[in-house]
Amino acid sequence: MDYKIGKEARCAVIGYGSWATAIVDLLVANETSVGWYIRNPEVLESLRVEGRNSRYLSDLEFDTSRIAPSDDLDAVVREADIIVLACPSAYLKSFLAPLTESLSNKFIVSAIKGIVPDDYKTVVEYIHDHYNLSYSQIGLFTGPSHAEEVSRKKLSYLTVVCPDLENAHLIGKKFSSPAVRLSYSTDLYGVEYAAILKNIYALSVGMAVGLGYGDNFLAVLIANCAGEMTRFLEESYPAEGRNTQVSAYLGDLLVTCYSTYSRNRRLGLLIGHGCTVKSALNEMTMVAEGYFAADCIRYINARYKVDMPIAEMVYDVLYRGASARKRMQELTTKLI
Repeated sequence: MDYKIGKEARCAVIGYGSWATAIVDLLVANETSVGWYIRNPEVLESLRVEGRNSRYLSDLEFDTSRIAPSDDLDAVVREADIIVLACPSAYLKSFLAPLTESLSNKFIVSAIKGIVPDDYKTVVEYIHDHYNLSYSQIGLFTGPSHAEEVSRKKLSYLTVVCPDLENAHLIGKKFSSPAVRLSYSTDLYGVEYAAILKNIYALSVGMAVGLGYGDNFLAVLIANCAGEMTRFLEESYPAEGRNTQVSAYLGDLLVTCYSTYSRNRRLGLLIGHGCTVKSALNEMTMVAEGYFAADCIRYINARYKVDMPIAEMVYDVLYRGASARKRMQELTTKLI
């Protein structure tokens, strides 16, 4: 079934973290009003009264007349045509649990780079299956995009992905900004899985840094991560014209592996420094999507049996209690 977004479509954002906040900041520059579902009472109050998120990106100031923050999910969804999902994937189901309003006439944009843990599905797959929506009603907003830099108007290159490029360009207008360069794609499967896999690979890089490996090794490790990602995409869901060297695939992988903003790299770094997985997770102030992705990708790959030694190493350390030092040493013999 085809779905066409109306030119006057209204937007709402689900989530109140740093990425959700940065996305609202992009949208308010182009929209008269943006709906915003916030279930945290402290954040909701600070946005209503002060026009700022007291917990994330608190230096951003919003014109309160152009945002409509609410803890009533049905009301937020009812007033919008485009729903942007920007909460951690592990909490997606709990965020959407109060929803009774139908999504049948809505367009869903996932800005989530993670997987729904208990269901072993991507966000796109979960929304398609659980809410019985056509894939033509679902898109992605993705790319190398640390919220801290997007919110500070540092030049960023992001990608809008929709099966219908006309819809993608309409969504792109909502997110357009002098500091955001947009590209467009129809590769819903490939771009979403790439955004999930890069979190696992950033964990491996963080572990390597924590264990004392140098830049020479990191370059080889990341090159192999890129190859493993491409191999998984091509063997699980080949697509004509897919180019995994562009920013939505390779660029996102690189920034997540190298940036100090990367929460997945930080989780791996803590483990490499000798923290147990449990204590490392407790140290994190934000969700590291790669933790859940490592388990889910291993489960999904049981169908395809793609050779993924880096993802397997990360899984063994996170879920089997394997020594990061020993497993990294074993991995060094498999890289090229």
